[in-house]
Amino acid sequence: MVTRWAAGVLRPTALSTATAEPGISPIPSSVRDALADPHWRRAMEEEYTALLANQTWDLVPPPPGGNVVTGKWIWTHKRRADGILDRYKARPGVDYDETFSLVVKPATVRTVLSLALSRSWLVHQLDVKNAFLHGTLTETVYCSQPAGFVDPTRPDMVCRLNKSLYGLKQASRAWYSRFATFLVILGFTEAKSDTSLFVYRHGDEMAYLLLYIDDIVLTASGPSLLQRIITSMQQEFAMKDLGMLHHFLGVTVEPRPSGLLLHQRQYTLDILERAGMADCNPCSTPVDTQAKLSEDEGPPVADPTAYRSLASALQYLTFTRPDITYAVQQVCLHMHDPREPHLTALKRLLRYLRGTVDYGLLLHRSSSAELVVYTDADWAGCPNTRRSTSGYAVFLGGNLVSWSSKRQPVVSRSSAEAEYRAVANGVAEASWLRQLLAELHSPLAKSTLVYCDNVSAVYLSTNPVQHQRTKHVEIDLHFVRDRVAIGDVRVLHIPTTSQFADIFTKGLPSAVFSEFRFSLNITRG
Repeated sequence: MVTRWAAGVLRPTALSTATAEPGISPIPSSVRDALADPHWRRAMEEEYTALLANQTWDLVPPPPGGNVVTGKWIWTHKRRADGILDRYKARPGVDYDETFSLVVKPATVRTVLSLALSRSWLVHQLDVKNAFLHGTLTETVYCSQPAGFVDPTRPDMVCRLNKSLYGLKQASRAWYSRFATFLVILGFTEAKSDTSLFVYRHGDEMAYLLLYIDDIVLTASGPSLLQRIITSMQQEFAMKDLGMLHHFLGVTVEPRPSGLLLHQRQYTLDILERAGMADCNPCSTPVDTQAKLSEDEGPPVADPTAYRSLASALQYLTFTRPDITYAVQQVCLHMHDPREPHLTALKRLLRYLRGTVDYGLLLHRSSSAELVVYTDADWAGCPNTRRSTSGYAVFLGGNLVSWSSKRQPVVSRSSAEAEYRAVANGVAEASWLRQLLAELHSPLAKSTLVYCDNVSAVYLSTNPVQHQRTKHVEIDLHFVRDRVAIGDVRVLHIPTTSQFADIFTKGLPSAVFSEFRFSLNITRG
């Protein structure tokens, strides 16, 4: 889940407005304060000028009995990947707390980058200026004039919107529809497996485009095709080519001799600073192997809001840090009622991050296109409900592209049942990735290998005989067996010592954890 905090969409708080950095104007608390500061005033004037140039609204008399939506300014510091201020950003928008937007799946991003690496394609990133203002509204919407920029000759007029505006519930959808329609005209096809992925193919020419609101990643089979697509988009939208992919969705992308390193070093440092643990003593593993977190053990934490805020922020860090996925899952299970043992577990995770702040996920150049899945389960691991935890890791040509750590929804009556549910989850993800690869015109010729360290679960995947002990997992049984029967997957046994998915289901000793972390291609930058 990508939270508003993780995406950098913040409401001004007492802390953020009161804390000033040397040489940087703090985020204003009111329109009056913003207009008094030359940096923020310039940012607001630039945004207002863009709105007028785009013919975003017409000034009209207030509609009799109609609803006029309240507008407000949002200010934020736009920063580079290293945390240095890039520019001051001011946007007028409608006062809604949440908006909807289609976003690309993390596994899709890693899969596309893995394929681009294997083919030595160029990967560029682009930024759309005033993206939401390009969307055309089908409804009639009225809003007040932007504070500080009310037309002095028509102060009683209101804005009848012609184009979408930031904060409108329709804004992101309107922008997506406009952009997707244009891409189809260019010859792209919207992928069914991920609607934020667009695929272009004409003869031997091929290109992939990933869309995350107004951020775009584009890779193509040749530089001439890449430039043609960029030029076509720039003729239709105000768009900036930022060059080779280096920072996308808060993730820094650094080239390495063997491939690309994806990391979130600055984001990690921000979390540690926010938690007051920037100078804490590091530890070698994120989870205490002796601790089992209970729902009602220990007193409640003094500040549950701070706990929830940090736990939510850590979820986004798993984009490039699969080694903390299980630890994050554990602390997030108790966000509704955090207690002192849960806070202790959270602090241990932060101590681990302090010692591994430079680590990231390495994507290798690989000629292999095989899909391999490792699945595991920790049977009855929850001390309160005795539900199990499932985990899987999916590799494409040696690159880790998808992983999961999740509490099973029901209690399993045996370790084989728990393991088989984990196998079903891994097979489901592999099936989706096979469909994704087919839409990327990279279909898999071989069966996906699914490794499980439970012999009984492996036996159930191919044995057509059912008996009383397996009737209650019948859906998972049929699903996996169908995939095995058509040749999409093969479920095989693997020793526990080689079961990489163990890292997603339980805390591990330091030596084993370090070995599995290395096997997941997590390395120091």
